[in-house]
Formats: sequence, structure tokens, C-alpha cells
Amino acid sequence: MVPEDRAQVNELVATAAELQSLMDQQGWKFCFIGGLAVQAWSEPRYTKDVDLTLLTGFGGEEAFIDVLLAHYTPRIADARGFALLNRVLLLQDSRGLGIDIAMGAVPFEAEAVRRATLVEAFPGVKLRFCTAEDLIVMKTFANREQDWIDVRMTIVRQGTKGLDWRYIQAQLTPLLEVKDEPELLTRLEALRLHYEGQGK
Repeated sequence: MVPEDRAQVNELVATAAELQSLMDQQGWKFCFIGGLAVQAWSEPRYTKDVDLTLLTGFGGEEAFIDVLLAHYTPRIADARGFALLNRVLLLQDSRGLGIDIAMGAVPFEAEAVRRATLVEAFPGVKLRFCTAEDLIVMKTFANREQDWIDVRMTIVRQGTKGLDWRYIQAQLTPLLEVKDEPELLTRLEALRLHYEGQGK
């Protein structure tokens, strides 16, 4: 992370901590994902918003959305309708920082939230992050070039022996079958073997 990004990261951590406090007060199940989770498990890099999976299930999303809209400003017109249709609520806080909340419901999302762990994101501030394995699953599924950079750096930082590859494969296989992109698992396996061969 370059020094000039530190103030921005500190603001993101503050935004995430405030959001976590609200989630805890509501008794909701959640975990931070995306760029902030990359800070925890991979190579620190610039990220401009806070991403979170909130376990809502199917059918009761309105109650969660309405509470969040009472505390945060929507980033788009009809953010409520967009969230109900696309399962992502786009908000911003009083600092103007973006907050993307994914409405979690499928088994993998429930398992990722269940496995989430508190990690010190800043001195004295612990945030509930998805695990490194679940980050790899999400990034592989998303399949953008930056996602693969994050996957590679997570493997480098955690080490191939520090990751539960059986779990990763078990979670990814059905997700990629639905997406009809099983070749992404082959690409991930090639990365694992590459770094395993390097002793990482």
C-alpha cells in the first residue's frame, strides 16, 4: 500500500467499524468481503468502498434494506428496488464512502458468514472478515483480472499449506457448475500447483 492511500484505508476501516456496530446491534449475521478482506488476507491494495455479505435469506430482504436505508444514503435512485431485484444494496456513509451490501442467501454465503473471523484491521479495530479460503472462492467465481491478482497474492501470503484446498474445491465446484465455467477450477488448481512447486 502506498503511503498516500493510508488515510483512505483508515476512513474505510472507520466506515466498516460503524457498519459492523449497526449489524451487531441488529443481531444480523454478516462478514466483510472484497477489497477490505484483501487487506486482511492478501496483498494490501487500494480499495474505494466497503463490501459486505449480509445473510438475509430469501423473502425477508425488505426488513434489512429498510433499516439500512434509515441509517445510510442510497447511491442510486430506487436503491430499494434495485436491491430487491439484484440482491445488492448500494449505499454511502456521511463521509461519502461507498458501501455495497450483498444480500446473502445461498448455502455458500451462509457458510462464509458462519466461518467469518474477527481480524485486527487497524490498531484496536477488529472486523469480521470472510476467511482466506472463502475470499479465494469469491474471487475465482468473479473471474475478473484483478480478482485473479488477488487470488495469486492470497496464495503467496497464506502459503499453499496454510489454505484448506479441499474446502475451496467443495465450495467452488457447485458454484461453477451453475455458472457453467468449470475451467476456472482448473485455472485455480494450476496456480496452487505453481506455488506449491515454489515451496509457498
